[in-house]
Amino acid sequence: MTKKENPKDQNKENRKVADFVEDIQILSKEIRELYCFDQIPWVLGYSGGKDSTATLQLVWNAIAELPPEKRTKTIHIITTDTGVENPYVSNWVRNSHQKIELAAIEQDMPVKPHMLEPEVQETFWVGLIGKGYPAPRQKFRWCTGRLKINPSNRFIRDVVRSNGEAIVILGIRKAESATRAATMKKLEEKRVRDRLSPNANLLNSLVYSPIEDWRTDEVWLYLMQWQNPWGHSNEELFKMYRESTADNECPLVVDTSTPSCGSSRFGCWVCTLVDRDKSLNAMIQNNEEKEWLQPIVDFRRELDIENDREKRDFRRLKGEVQLFERNLNGEKSIEPIPGPYTKYWREYWLRKLLTAQTEMRQNAPENMRDITLISLEELSEIRRIWLEEKHEFDDSLPRIYKEVTGEEFRDPRPGADYSLLGSDEWGVLEEICEHDAMHLELMAKLLDTERQFRKKTRRVGIYESLEKCFDSSSRSPEEAIKNAHLKRDLREAVSEGDVAKFKEKFQQLTLGDAANEDTKPVNWGSVKFKKHK
Repeated sequence: MTKKENPKDQNKENRKVADFVEDIQILSKEIRELYCFDQIPWVLGYSGGKDSTATLQLVWNAIAELPPEKRTKTIHIITTDTGVENPYVSNWVRNSHQKIELAAIEQDMPVKPHMLEPEVQETFWVGLIGKGYPAPRQKFRWCTGRLKINPSNRFIRDVVRSNGEAIVILGIRKAESATRAATMKKLEEKRVRDRLSPNANLLNSLVYSPIEDWRTDEVWLYLMQWQNPWGHSNEELFKMYRESTADNECPLVVDTSTPSCGSSRFGCWVCTLVDRDKSLNAMIQNNEEKEWLQPIVDFRRELDIENDREKRDFRRLKGEVQLFERNLNGEKSIEPIPGPYTKYWREYWLRKLLTAQTEMRQNAPENMRDITLISLEELSEIRRIWLEEKHEFDDSLPRIYKEVTGEEFRDPRPGADYSLLGSDEWGVLEEICEHDAMHLELMAKLLDTERQFRKKTRRVGIYESLEKCFDSSSRSPEEAIKNAHLKRDLREAVSEGDVAKFKEKFQQLTLGDAANEDTKPVNWGSVKFKKHK
């Protein structure tokens, strides 16, 4: 039966206010029955947006009607702060969490809010500036799992470990998109209990979505006509959505026939998976008091460059050259896959970010003057990566921090400021290498690898580590790319069974230029004692 033919769906599409009020009463009863049915803890996802706010409000009001002695099961309210949320929205959500905590105590509600954060090693800035990951794209969407999914999944797993099961309550709706509706429909078919769908990502957890059939206008109707039980202003939420709409218009919702406001989405301000952050741009455009947010808009615009190959290393993160075929003007071109941002660009993005943070702190309203775009813990981890993993012992982060902020960088890691090698040694090395970037990189890696092993009682693995330095940094970019092409040709010769081609490429790969000399057959002696003209 199609959607138009299904009378149940058709009724929900056209239902009036009275029918919607009745649906709220039915849902409230359902929530109370589900709550009292067992002792499985609830975990409610709350982002501060309209859907999650309506869901929390619906659950709160329903449970509040139970007598206190029956409110025995904890309802965990979880919010994931990615660290790159719209600062205004992030501040709004944190204030809401504080009010939820106070209201739960005052009203004797079994509600416990949790503000989750990604581990410092998985934050956006540690990935982009520390490791040099390029700005996220659809084919390399490295941020979503680290920032959003992992923190909430870790929390839910902990609840499952402690209690055996968990029920996850989400404010997802079929009306959000056709894709969301199709996904929810598939999960509905696998339901083991009424209204409880299996969690596709986590075992022993079920998903309950009470407002799954609500339309957007019904969400706003509920928020505007029913009072927020923890004291946060739904009118302010409505205003925030209105300001994030391009035309600054959201009609007052008086019935279900009124066009709704709410297509705006508040996501990560630095997200490069979309063309532009429409909500943030509209927020600045519609309210001059929010012009202090402009620096992060400018930062994102500069970061969001599709072709950033010149900003990135010709090698992958671990130092190897990988080739791929691309169509260039109708012809096949085999080129190296660009790797992480180079040292120059990682330092550039750090400087730009700290500059944006400094400007925003100077121009933000009084209640947001302590805004933090990048935390000290993230800066410390970035510094550690640059020093320990990338062997950049010039230790440029404290210098950049002081130049931009005017303050000394105080690293929270014990002993982080002690190092045998520093900027002076780096400067000497630059002079010795005569500004040859690859030579400098190799020498820095060799010296710093030796430093890392110097205090170990057993220096097991030092030769392997030194060998890796040569493997990744002993060739010029041209030589490294040529070597990668030879390896690729060698693999092709093996797959094709071409013995002659295999011998030719193998000689070139192992003997290099010596294989091309017009002399007697090449042997190791002739290579070793090769006469230079």
